[in-house]
Parts: sequence; C-alpha cells; structure tokens
Amino acid sequence: MWRINPFKYNRRPSQEVEIGNLLLGGTHPVRVQSMANTDTNDIENSVAQCERIVAAGADLVRFTTQGVREAESAKLIHNTIREIGLTTPLVADIHFNANAADVAARHVEKVRINPGNYVGSVKIGDSSDYTDEEFEKEYQKIRARFIPFLDICKANNTAIRIGVNHGSLSERMMNRFGDTPQGMVASCMEFLEICREQNFHNIVISMKTSNTVMMVHVVRLLVDEMEKKDMHYPLHLGVTEAGDGEDGRIKSSVGIGTLLLDGIGDTIRVSLSEEPEAEVPVARMLVEYTELRKNGTEINIVPSQKFSQFEYQKRETNTVGLIGGDNVPVVIAHKDGGFATLPDFLLVDNAVKNTNGDVYPIFNTAQVNDIIDSSAPVNFLRMCYSELNSDFIQLMKSQPNLVVLLDACYVNSVSEMRAFFHTLLDADCHTPVILSKTYREKNLQDLQIKAAADLGALFVDGFGDGIFLQNTGDITVEQITSVAFGILQASRVRTTKTEYISCPSCGRTMFNLQTVIARIKARTSHLKGLKIGIMGCIVNGPGEMADADYGYVGAGRGKISLYKKKECVERNIPEENAVDKLIDLIKVHGDWHD
Repeated sequence: MWRINPFKYNRRPSQEVEIGNLLLGGTHPVRVQSMANTDTNDIENSVAQCERIVAAGADLVRFTTQGVREAESAKLIHNTIREIGLTTPLVADIHFNANAADVAARHVEKVRINPGNYVGSVKIGDSSDYTDEEFEKEYQKIRARFIPFLDICKANNTAIRIGVNHGSLSERMMNRFGDTPQGMVASCMEFLEICREQNFHNIVISMKTSNTVMMVHVVRLLVDEMEKKDMHYPLHLGVTEAGDGEDGRIKSSVGIGTLLLDGIGDTIRVSLSEEPEAEVPVARMLVEYTELRKNGTEINIVPSQKFSQFEYQKRETNTVGLIGGDNVPVVIAHKDGGFATLPDFLLVDNAVKNTNGDVYPIFNTAQVNDIIDSSAPVNFLRMCYSELNSDFIQLMKSQPNLVVLLDACYVNSVSEMRAFFHTLLDADCHTPVILSKTYREKNLQDLQIKAAADLGALFVDGFGDGIFLQNTGDITVEQITSVAFGILQASRVRTTKTEYISCPSCGRTMFNLQTVIARIKARTSHLKGLKIGIMGCIVNGPGEMADADYGYVGAGRGKISLYKKKECVERNIPEENAVDKLIDLIKVHGDWHD
C-alpha cells in the first residue's frame, strides 16, 4: 500500500489511462492541460484558441459543454482540429446536463462530470435529514443514470474525469457529511464503486477547491481511501478560482506544488483568470521543478505520530516577542525598500531589526556559548537539518528566547525541512522556526512558482513561524517581499491584503472577466483582509466562493448577482452598475475604509 514519504520524493503508482492517443498515469510524465474560454458554439474562435493552447505546450484542451448543442459543437471543433493536423485530445466539461455528457462521450476523448450535480436531488427544497431509505433512493437514481453513460464511454473508448468540487456537493452528501473533505471523498467514492462494479476503469479523478489547505488534505484523504480499496486511478490537480497575476500563480503553486512534492498527481491545470495559454508555462514550470526532486537525498527517519497529513494543525511553539505562539507568521526582508506591506523584520548585517529599531543577534551552530551568554530578548540561530542533533535540541529547549532560522541545504528542501520539524515534534521542542531559503531566479514568475511550492507546502502542514525569502538574481527586494506575503496568504496562515477568488473564465462566463477583475481590484485592493469572489457564472460561483465575504457572480448576459457570504442579496443588476453596487454593499456592512 503506497503512502506519502515526507522525507523522500516518491511518486504514487497509478494505473494507465487512455485518452485518445495520449497515455496518462502509470510511468508517463505529468500531463498539462488548460481550458478554453471561448463560446463552444463559436467554432472558428474555439479552434483558434485550441491551437494557441496546444502551441503553448498543453497535452489536453477542455471546453465547457452546458448542453446538447455545445456537445454537438464540441464534435465540430474536434473534427476541425483533426483536419488541420492537431491530435491533442479534447475534454468536454459537464456540470448539470447528463444528456450532454451522453452526446459528448461519442465525440471527444474525455468527459468531465461533477458528481455533485450530475443528477438532481430527490428532496429539493426539503432541508430535513435524509433517512437511510431516502439516501439509498437517490443513490439508485444516480446509478440508473450513470451506468448508461459508462456504456457509451465503453463503446467509444472515452475516458472520464470524476471531478468533485468543494461548494458543489449534492444536497444529499451535504446533509450527511456537511461541506467537508469527508463529504467530497464520499461523493467521489460512490461514483468509483459504480465504475468498478461496471468494470469501467478509464478514469481520472479531481478534488478541487479554492482553499489550498482543504485541497491538499482532501486529495491526500482520497488517495488513502483509494489505496485501502486497491484503487489506483490517476489524479488531476488544480486549485479552483485561484485568481490572476502573482496571486493566481502563488496560490496554484502552493496547492498543486504541495501535492506534486508528495508524489501525487498525474495531470494538472493551473487555473488563472487570464488567457488560457498563459496557464500552460506556469504548469510546466511546476512539473519540471518537482521532477528535480527525483535525485534528492532520502532522509531515513520515521514520521512523527503527532503529525496528521489529513488535517491542519499548527505546530505549537513558544512566544518569543512577535514570533511564535499565537502570532501570525512573520516576514523578514533583506533591506529597507518601498514595501507595499511592511515586513516585520529587516536583516541588517548579521542581525535582525524590528520596526521599532530593536536589533537582535544571529548566531551560527559554532557559537553555542555566545547564545547562552547573550542577554538579548530574542536570539536567532541559523542552521539546517544536517546540523540538528540531540545537543542542539537540548539547547533549544533550555533557551526560551531562541528562534531558529532554518536554511535549506538539500536538493529537496521540503523533505529536509519536514524532517527538521518532525524531529522537533518527537522531541517535544517548541522553539519557533522561520523558514529561510535563497533562490537564484532571474524571472519573477519562476520565483513565485518555486518558492510557493517549497515553502507553501510547509505552511500547509502547519510548520513555520515566519518566512525569510532571498534571491540572488535581478528581482527587487520589494518584489521578493511581496512573494513572501503572498505565500503566507495563499497558505491561509496570514492575510495582509484583499483576496480575490476569481474563476479562470470559460464559455459559460457572462462578462469579460479580466476587465471586471481589474475594475474591482482598482476600487478595493486597499481593503485589508477581505475576500471577494468574482465568478463568471452560477455553475461553480456560489459554491466555490463559499468562504468569500462578498461575491460578484454572472447571472446572465449583462446581469450580475451580488452575494454576502453564501446569501444572494441582490439579483440581476445591470453590469454597468454592478461594481458600484458591490462597493455600496461593502460599505453597508461596515467593511469599507478609505
């Protein structure tokens, strides 16, 4: 039975799946895909965009397929790209319309269905608990509708993706499990059991959410459950509604990168609120960066029993000034600069200075006596995992004002740093630890992707009381510090700016997403700590932005609905007035400041 090895890159063995001429899973490379945002019924523009996505390096291209008409259009797109020499498999994206899935399965190489809304509820409008009989009745309804679809897929050698989205679980699963990872896993496993019973195994699975921590935990939980049942289906990874620009790249890299470094994932899509072809280089970089871990040194220690890979629990640490304890993770920057968000500490020579001008010394592992003799209220000890031994653990436990600056020395820095934290957990050592890593990137996007994958993985696991990010290339200190704060926010451990939960756009989008995001950001980016959902349509909108404070959702062509949390408070507003109305809504609820 395969399990994650926190201290050695160990790719999960999955079974091979055939998607047209593409083989996915098994020993094949991690495949990269993107999704068109054209109207699927606009054949000419859809084909042109498909060509651009493939030229960017995508292995698969997905099109939204709301109904039978769009499924027939997918056939025309498929035939046209074959005529011009493209062999890339196409994927039809189905949400509510099982009839569209039946048609699409005859025309494209893969069909994605969402178990949460593949078949409607038998208790619509009734919030009472499901009895066992009612729960079983709906299961039989699902089964009766799903098996004919599988028969069509068998006859046409069509692969399927069972794609469970947080926020769009069925009413029945919500009633029994709540909006939880366990509910997402149960929803997926129910469909997998039907597939197994019908001897259909050309399956890929995804478990997606805009919450990076939940996304990591639910995928790990699903893999564990599948291993128990001897299921080895390949996994598609993605963070939904990640946003655009730096935020979208960092958020995607935290969630997807953490799982790739776990050895989980056979195909990925980075969902950006930008043109689809912009997603592909980001995904490629993530995959290539992960593959470097294959040559990493194995660290032979046993994972701590105090750590769970299935739930978030922050490591308990001492409070040393502003560091550790109940404090949010701090940010250390290399020098003064024009920071958008002021770092908590600056590195000055071989010392750390706080915003009040207090200076604290940094020691190395050869200066044990100096640490003991120091009268500073905070002492920093710079070290890496290879230097950790029982003597240093005892030193840490005897020095309540000590903070470790943990450097990375191995190729697989995530495994190395995880080993450091697991050792401290087993030793019951509560010394705060700041993650320190230096990169050599010339390109800001490369730094965003690599640092978010490395350091985000540790924060998602509950490790780290701060971040000290450095780069020896041409990237400015201000840009590096922005990346550091972005990693903390994407890992959901510290919020310092407005978070935009925005979908990547597709053929269902009811407005120009990139333009609207820019308009909303221009008006609201000064609001600290708010989450604003900007969603193109109602398919995933209300569900995927469930933890947003406010929501802006396409309700129809030129019409917008506004949400406060999960409640729709105003419907069908003309698009030209919708941003102003959103600002008014924020003001009414007391969350606005100038």
